[in-house]
Amino acid sequence: MSSTTELLKGAAELFPGEVVTQAHVRHLDLPGGAGRFALITLDNGFDHTKPTTVGPQSLANLNAAVDQVEKEAAEGTIVGVGVTGKPFIFAVGADLKGVELLKDHKDALAIGKGGHDVFRRLSGLAVPTFAYYNGAAMGGGVEIGLHCSYRTVSSALPAFSLPEVFLGLVPGWGGCALLPNLIGADRAVSVIIENSLNQNRQLKGKQVFELGIADAIFEGADFLEQSLIWTASVLKGEIAVERPEVDRGDAWDQAVARGRAIADSKVHGAAPAAYRALEIIAAAKSGDLGAGFDAEDQALADLIMGGELRSGIYSFNLVQKRAKRPAGAPDKALARPVTKVGVVGAGLMASQLALLFLRRLEVPVVLTDIDQARVDKGVGYVQAEIDKLLGKGRINQDKANRLKALVSGVLDKAEGFSDADFIIEAVFEEIGVKQQVFAEVEAVAPAHAILATNTSSLSVTEMASKLKNPERVVGFHFFNPVAVLPLLEIVRGEQTDDASLATAFGVARKLKKTAVLVKDAPAFVVNRILTRFMGEIQNIIDEGTPVETAEKAIEPLGLPMSPLVLLELVGPAIGLHVSETLNRAFPERFTVSENLAAVVKAGKRGFYVYDSGKPELDPEVAALLKQGDTVLTEDQVRDRVLDAVAQEIGLMLAEGVVAEAQDIDLCLITGAGWPFHLGGITPYLDREGVSERVNGKRFLEQGVASVPA
Repeated sequence: MSSTTELLKGAAELFPGEVVTQAHVRHLDLPGGAGRFALITLDNGFDHTKPTTVGPQSLANLNAAVDQVEKEAAEGTIVGVGVTGKPFIFAVGADLKGVELLKDHKDALAIGKGGHDVFRRLSGLAVPTFAYYNGAAMGGGVEIGLHCSYRTVSSALPAFSLPEVFLGLVPGWGGCALLPNLIGADRAVSVIIENSLNQNRQLKGKQVFELGIADAIFEGADFLEQSLIWTASVLKGEIAVERPEVDRGDAWDQAVARGRAIADSKVHGAAPAAYRALEIIAAAKSGDLGAGFDAEDQALADLIMGGELRSGIYSFNLVQKRAKRPAGAPDKALARPVTKVGVVGAGLMASQLALLFLRRLEVPVVLTDIDQARVDKGVGYVQAEIDKLLGKGRINQDKANRLKALVSGVLDKAEGFSDADFIIEAVFEEIGVKQQVFAEVEAVAPAHAILATNTSSLSVTEMASKLKNPERVVGFHFFNPVAVLPLLEIVRGEQTDDASLATAFGVARKLKKTAVLVKDAPAFVVNRILTRFMGEIQNIIDEGTPVETAEKAIEPLGLPMSPLVLLELVGPAIGLHVSETLNRAFPERFTVSENLAAVVKAGKRGFYVYDSGKPELDPEVAALLKQGDTVLTEDQVRDRVLDAVAQEIGLMLAEGVVAEAQDIDLCLITGAGWPFHLGGITPYLDREGVSERVNGKRFLEQGVASVPA
């Protein structure tokens, strides 16, 4: 038994739940008399909704297929070998379910080495090898192709990436060493580092070809047929594949430096994966692939045994699995159909909501407001956005006409809402205003209509308290920008019934939003945590710590933006309003900063000016600040802020604001852009010992978002 076979056999025993991919070998005669050809098809036996992955047993199956074609190549009975996937899927990388179970560094090392040992055999055959990227290809799937002599790609391919850095790994089966040697370091940095750290941006088939990863591109309808015709021409010498020479001079070093700048801007040194990948890319300049593969093995093992990957997998499972089955959601069968939507308000938020409902539900949407000019402006915004979609080719003229015909605006709520099934308000954030709006809507809406509020912090129960039918009021809190952030906090008031809640979750699914059930508690989840987080930083500044120190202290969390830049995005007035709401509810923990109030009163949009292109403290804001004389170090700032967040999350879980800590993390990832590599926040607090220091226990059991005990 070969060492590779033994290695994979041992690894397979650690992955009992692997969805095994077969590697079927069939033979065919290439067109034009080019010779007999072996084609390996990767297929896990399921349709495209269960993409093909590569675990230890799958690698063993591919290894056995290579055994067969290696023998045939040596005997001269075949002229080439191709690898392709099942319909719509090439392969989407390693089976991460098993990675979560690994406890020992040596087992993690075996996973990396096993993949290399199998894949590199493709480049060592006595005949040329071809990868046919017929469908989605990610991670290890991409790397199988990189080990081949030639590659073709389907123009219909929807998703191609090396997403490992996004999850907390490196492309560890050849990606870091091979890709820069194929397309140059700068392009490789874009694929491995930049795309991964930009929310796992995917490439389409055309981009794969333009980058030089694939040597030829063909239409999806007859992709394999055309690829085989092309293969025959290559093997007969009728087509010579020419690739630009890779620049191994200063350009390589500059590319690595660019990658470091991207990593610094995204994770601020707080997550190791990007930096490990860049070290391997830097070393790959020598062209020594053996050393590169060894470095990938080591990096893969180190990262598998670290917290970042475990948190990354945890995050991935939250957004891919938990998000699809919201904890506490009522039976879907209770949901009522929604055939018309009403929107109270026609400002920017209301108009964004109208556009979203229109595009996803494709039902009539009617806006109302207090005067015709506002109504016209709201409808005009929606129609202008539809025109933009048309201009970008995202929709055709027929679809644009249909959507425009479905949106309208009226002043009279009775005229607009008498046959609406779902009515959402997005008016001024003041309880009296919202109660009045709902009273007016209830008087004219059908008895079955859901009355939804987009409030960010006010009590849904109080809002519904004066209505005849409070059971149909539900919180439906979107995050700005509505089209970008996936989270939708669905808030159950004390009297909200199951049918109304089920309908709200049904609408959320059609809107393609990540819905999380939240108890009717002040500021719900994201705004409560962020307000405690921001409030503690504001307190620290007010007490005397310089703004720069307070901001810099948070950098190790690798957040998408600094706290005060976030405040600018939210708007100081909104931040102040939410802090006032929470101060009324929990005065012992939430303060109202006099400095923030002064900034709002002065009409400032934030703490910074950007005259030099970088954020600098606005001199006018600096003049407004009244600070004490308590100056903390960065470590003291960070400890105090994290302690406050851990305390707040502990209290929220005790109050039952959400079902579990996992829902807190899902909310922060999808509603506040909290980093994947942190796993939201609770795994980070557990890993840093903050949870136990503050609450006396971890938020998550050992082995959840961490290495098993």
